[in-house]
Amino acid sequence: MTDSVAVVGSARTPDPLTPDPLTPGYDAVLLAGFGGPEGPDDVMPFLRNVTRGRGIPEERLVEVSHHYQALGGSSPINEQNRQLRAALEAELARRGIGLPVLWGNRNWAPYLADVITAAHADGQLRLLGVATSAYSSYSSCRQYREDFGLALAGTGLVGSVRIDKVRPYFDRPGFRSAFAEGTVDAVRRAIAAGLDTADLEIVFTTHSIPVTMADTSGSADLDDHGPGGAYVTQHLAVARAVIEHVTSEIGSSPSWQLAYQSRSGPPSMPWLDPDINDVIDDLAAAGRRGVVVVPIGFVSDHVEVVWDLDNEAAETAARHDLFFARVRTPGVEPRFVAELADLVAERIGVGSVSERVLPGAIRRPDFCASRCCVNSRATRPTTAAVDSAADWADLGVDPALLVRSGIRGGTGQ
Repeated sequence: MTDSVAVVGSARTPDPLTPDPLTPGYDAVLLAGFGGPEGPDDVMPFLRNVTRGRGIPEERLVEVSHHYQALGGSSPINEQNRQLRAALEAELARRGIGLPVLWGNRNWAPYLADVITAAHADGQLRLLGVATSAYSSYSSCRQYREDFGLALAGTGLVGSVRIDKVRPYFDRPGFRSAFAEGTVDAVRRAIAAGLDTADLEIVFTTHSIPVTMADTSGSADLDDHGPGGAYVTQHLAVARAVIEHVTSEIGSSPSWQLAYQSRSGPPSMPWLDPDINDVIDDLAAAGRRGVVVVPIGFVSDHVEVVWDLDNEAAETAARHDLFFARVRTPGVEPRFVAELADLVAERIGVGSVSERVLPGAIRRPDFCASRCCVNSRATRPTTAAVDSAADWADLGVDPALLVRSGIRGGTGQ
């Protein structure tokens, strides 16, 4: 499966008997995931899908493949997303919202294009995307909107299917509650082991990304751009909220910082740092006796969390004889699932989400702002932004089809 775009002439002419995808409301929720291999034979093809067009040497892919093979030759991410899909659908049904929850991936089966084709065949023309990533950046938000656009273009369903997206949800309490309570639990375990809070460092982690990608995350229209951009700002806001909760529960405020993991780019390209392992080394040199790692950048315990933290970071801490605890991600924790359901309910007009915004962070709009989280390598078709139509300009697609797919920014919109 590649990021191919169908010949423009293959776009289907809407059937006049088919419901208009612009009719208000949605027919289904589309859970959009990264994807992962489900057996040893899948690992290298999956890694080639992930890195296609990025010039990553084959030997680096082989090196990363060993992480998967050490964990049984597969990733838990697909099973985690199956569970999240089922939990979200059940929560919506509990509220009387009869929307099915579909699930499609960027890099492995079930591929988004196949899922969208099947949805169209079933008469599900109005889809509301929920990405398995909470923050604003190219790889965590815009690329999912590109996935939707590429799937529409590649299947010829422009004008027949609409795909919107809920906004990034980093600031929602149901997302951060598992991190906050898990951190309190980890600090209490450290205290029970004989450490004082002054001996501890809380290290929040997220996926490292290129510095240029971070600096242009979010939108200049929302005053996001600058060092670290919206990506770093949002993570720091979540970290501060977690520390506030810990302080209120423990009675003292532990030292903390934000670190990064899972770097995959060439050494010549600056990426966000410091790396979690370097941080642990420095903490040991500074006399710290323990570290609590909180992976606030992730929604589930997939390979990058399990390998980079439970293996590599834990081994680094053990080498220095440090107390080490890693807080779990939200996964299918009921409050997290309920938060996603709240966002869906808000968009279909049967509920509302609190307007409270984390200090220092900007509440994201339902449709991404102009030039949000730009792709520095290429312009690919997107959906779900106020200027998505501009991303289709070089494909020669009939503007009327873009309008029918709810792709904004064209004539008359």
